[in-house]
Amino acid sequence: RWRRSDVVVRTLAILGPTASGKSSVAMAVATVSSSNTPVEIVAVDAMQIYRGMDIGTAKPTPDERDRIPHHLIDLVEPSEEFTVARFQREFSTVRSDVEARGVSAILVGGTGLYVRAVVDGLDIPGHWPDIRARLEAEVERDGTTDTYERVRRLDPVAASRIEPNNARRIVRALEVIEGSGRPFSSFGPGVDTYPESEVLQVAIRWDRERLSRRITERVHSMMAAGWLDEVSRLADQPLSRTASRALGYHELFEHLAGRTSLDDAIETIVLRTRQYAVRQERWFRRDPRIEWFDVGPGEFDDEGLMSDVTARILARWRQPA
Repeated sequence: RWRRSDVVVRTLAILGPTASGKSSVAMAVATVSSSNTPVEIVAVDAMQIYRGMDIGTAKPTPDERDRIPHHLIDLVEPSEEFTVARFQREFSTVRSDVEARGVSAILVGGTGLYVRAVVDGLDIPGHWPDIRARLEAEVERDGTTDTYERVRRLDPVAASRIEPNNARRIVRALEVIEGSGRPFSSFGPGVDTYPESEVLQVAIRWDRERLSRRITERVHSMMAAGWLDEVSRLADQPLSRTASRALGYHELFEHLAGRTSLDDAIETIVLRTRQYAVRQERWFRRDPRIEWFDVGPGEFDDEGLMSDVTARILARWRQPA
């Protein structure tokens, strides 16, 4: 943190589930703040790092990036594997550059693990591809029952944080347990440990029904903006394991391959996006440091912006720490 005009300026993180409007609010806060001091936005998103995956990951537009500099977008090709540890390193480089130039930073993200990784400097475990491949084959052959029971026996704390049918997390936990010789739960400060931070974290919250409607509207807007064409351009190249998990891309690949109708693909995307939004909010609710800003009725101004939430977040950021 540093002091300007007798006010302590801290890094601001604007968080929230998908379709909550956090990127629009971040742009509004940055635009207002930049009249007094330079402000730049850092995307903390596991999917916006991939080039060519623009519409489906809701990247800021070229105009928005021209108005406010953005970082950690379009880092690699979709075929390239990208780890949380690498994101930490990329973030550290950006943070050092921003601080050296005396610029205020606004972090914007919905990827909870990435947010905690950069806010708290999590101790990220390594990767053991051979072990992972063996475990993935086992889960594909036999399901998750036995492997989840193994996690529960070897690391009860980790098992309590993993849903029994979440194959990806179960495999990752066992990969780390076998590869490192340490409990998976021993990495990082722990899900229930939230150290004091110089990052002011705020989150935007909608009631469930209104957010569900926004998700539906956004998916249809993305389709109208050419999302299917974007996916078609990616169809001939292999996607990394991380990129392939981006919401909606698998469903549209399935449609392009003739295995599902477009209407069914869109319906599935909406459903899975709603489910993901619930998981995102649940993740952020665990962190007592996050201050929630509820979106009330009549929130939008004539230009469709959440002006009241923006004003309240801006006022909170300007308060002395």
